[in-house]
Amino acid sequence: MNSVSERTIAAPVRLLLVDDHPAGLAARTSVLSELGFAITTASSAEAALEKFSAEPFPLVVTDFKLPGKTGVDLIAGIRAVAPETRIVLISGFVDALGLTEHSTGADAVLTKSANEVTQLIRAVNRLLRRSVAKKPGSVKKLAVKKVSSAS
Repeated sequence: MNSVSERTIAAPVRLLLVDDHPAGLAARTSVLSELGFAITTASSAEAALEKFSAEPFPLVVTDFKLPGKTGVDLIAGIRAVAPETRIVLISGFVDALGLTEHSTGADAVLTKSANEVTQLIRAVNRLLRRSVAKKPGSVKKLAVKKVSSAS
């Protein structure tokens, strides 16, 4: 049996969650809080950038459609000051707009669906385990190399 002094209690990972719909924000906050994350929320890209500038976060989860600037604008703003930040973009328009990791700069792009919670948990856990943030466009370059080497 370990004594209290022998146990290491890790501080919760801080996460910035951005969505202008209160129901979506509340649902994602609930799920991620139950997993032990310390959640800070924002309802616009501008508010999120202000919070991020005051105190950078290792992980950001953002909706695509926000008032004013989009989630892609938010991603560009974060990448300009902290390119190592892991970012998940969630949208109901992934297929319609052709949103991908390469086109948005996000580390993961998820579709709003019945499977969203499971996909979000997997993406967050995967991104936090990764030691180096993905550079936008690296997936496309890898695919091009595989195609060109096969010919």
